[in-house]
Amino acid sequence: MEYRIERDSMGEVEVPVAALYGASTQRAKDNFPISGIRFSRRFIWALGLIKGSAATVSGEMGSIEPETADAIRRAADEVMDGKHDEHFVLDIFQTGSGTSTNTNANEVIANRASALLAEDGREGSVHPNDQVNYGQSSNDVIPTAIHVAAVAAIRQELLPALEKLADALKVKADEFADVVKSGRTHLMDATPVTLGQEFGGYATQVAKGRERLESVLPELEEMALGGTATGTGINAPDGFAADTIALMAERTEMPFREAEDHFEAQGAKDAAVNASGVLKTIAVSFFKLANDIRHLGSGPTSGISELKIPSLQPGSSIMPGKVNPVMSEMMMQVAAQVIGNDSTVTWSGAAGNFELNVMMPVLSHNLLESISILANAADTFAELCVVGLEANEERARELVERNAIVVTALNPHIGYDNGARIAKEAVATGRSVRDLVLEEGLMAADELDAALDLKKMTEGGVSG
Repeated sequence: MEYRIERDSMGEVEVPVAALYGASTQRAKDNFPISGIRFSRRFIWALGLIKGSAATVSGEMGSIEPETADAIRRAADEVMDGKHDEHFVLDIFQTGSGTSTNTNANEVIANRASALLAEDGREGSVHPNDQVNYGQSSNDVIPTAIHVAAVAAIRQELLPALEKLADALKVKADEFADVVKSGRTHLMDATPVTLGQEFGGYATQVAKGRERLESVLPELEEMALGGTATGTGINAPDGFAADTIALMAERTEMPFREAEDHFEAQGAKDAAVNASGVLKTIAVSFFKLANDIRHLGSGPTSGISELKIPSLQPGSSIMPGKVNPVMSEMMMQVAAQVIGNDSTVTWSGAAGNFELNVMMPVLSHNLLESISILANAADTFAELCVVGLEANEERARELVERNAIVVTALNPHIGYDNGARIAKEAVATGRSVRDLVLEEGLMAADELDAALDLKKMTEGGVSG
C-alpha cells in the first residue's frame, strides 16, 4: 500500500494515499484494533446531516465563505448517501466521547470538500476543525447523532414494522375467532378460550409496544447541538445551533429541536436509556408471542398442534421430513440480543461523569442495533410466519373436549367441592365431565348441556 504523510498537532503520520481521512483518524485506527465493529449506516448518515446543515448555516451567517460552505454541504450529502462509508474506519470501542469518529467525519468531509472546490476550479483546502467542525464539538455532535439516528430508525423502520406485525396478528385474531380450544395457565389445562382471543392478546401486546415507543420520541428529538465542549456553548455563535437543528428538521421532516438544558443533554444519556428500556419491553413481548406460537404449533403428532405453522425449510440434517418453528426461534434470539443490549445501554448511560458521558460509542451501537433487529424481526415474522398460520380446528376440539377443567363452568350449579371431585375422577378414569355429573344426578341433562357450551364459556359470565 502506498502512503502519504499527514500532519496533526502531534506530528507526522503515514496515511494510505487513497484515504479521505487524515492523521487523527489514522492514529485512532492504530490505537483501537478491538472488534472490527464500526458505526452503523444510520449513524454515519446522521453525522453527514449534522455537518452539512451546520455548514449551510455557517455560510449564511458569514462564518465560513459561501463557496466553502457549499462544498462542505455537498461532501456531507455524499456521506449521508453512503458514498464514503469505507473511509469511516474506526472501531466503536474507542474514546468514550466519540471524538475519534467526529474527527473521522471532519477529515473525510474536509478532504472531499477540498476536491470538490478543485473540481470547480477554486483554490484552497477545507480545514476539518476550523470549518467542517465550526461551532461544534465532539461532545455535542456525537450525542446529537445518536438521537438523530435513533429517531430516524424508529420512525422509518421500527414503527412501521410493529404496525405490520400488529395488523397481521389482528387478521389472525378475526380469522380464528370461532376456534374454541383449551386455555392454559401454568402450562396446565384451564377453562376454554378461542384461538382468536389468544391472537388478539398478541396483537394488543405489539400495539401497546408501538404506543410506548412513540412516547419516547419527544425527548429523543431534543438535540445536544449547541452545547459544544461542556454545555456552555463556547465558540458557537448565537442562533447557530437553533438554525442548524431547524434545517435538520426541515430536511428530514422530523421535529428535531434544541435541548432545553445542554448540561443534561451532554452529561446524561437518560433519553437513550429510556428508549432502550422500551425496546427491551418490545423484545419481551416478541419473545412471549413467538414462544407461544411455537408451542401451539408443536407436534405435529406428539405436541399441542393446535396451530399449523408455515413450512419454510428442512428442519434436520438427519431426520427426513422434520420442520421446525424457525421464525419463532429467530424472534426469540433477537429478543435475547435486545435484552442484552439494554444492559449495555443502561450501564453506558450511568457513565455520565460531570459534563460528559464517556461511553457513547458503545451506547449508540447497541441502541441502534436493537432498533434495527427488532424492526427486521417484526417485518420478517409477520410476513413469513403469522400470515401463513392456520388453525388445526380438529385438534383444538379434541383437546378441549378432553379438558376436565370445563367443570369450572358448573361451579354455580354444583359447587366447587363437587366440581373438584368430578374433575379428578374424569382425569383418573378418562370419562367425560358430562357423564359423571349425569351419573351422580347433580344436574338435569338439558341444564348441563347449556352450562357446558364451550363457546359460551369463552364469552364470560355464568354458563347455563
